Amino acid sequence: MWIPVIGLVLGVLLGFSFNLYIPLQYSSYLSIAILAALDTVFGGIRASLEKHFDSSVFISGFFFNTLLAALLAFIGVQLGVDLYLAAVFAFGVRLFNNLASIRRLIVNRSRPHEKNS
Repeated sequence: MWIPVIGLVLGVLLGFSFNLYIPLQYSSYLSIAILAALDTVFGGIRASLEKHFDSSVFISGFFFNTLLAALLAFIGVQLGVDLYLAAVFAFGVRLFNNLASIRRLIVNRSRPHEKNS
């Protein structure tokens, strides 16, 4: 569980430490890539809480999802179609599902276990 959490904290700290300027024309690519990366991080946290985290799946999923999302946004711009909305929808739904599962897992773990008599 610590790899996704450490990665998220490190990424946020690095983002606030460096004053990077992203040109406006690339902001849609960056925003969708960040959404895909967050989906992967929360998916990794969920997998860790469910006791089936695999770091190679996490790392490959992180880069693949981020690049796929940016590629969809790029192709959409080239075609003149808001294709990035498909990625926003897909990753947004997955992100909220992962967050809901994480919440349920934490709540269920914090409850005392009842014994059946």
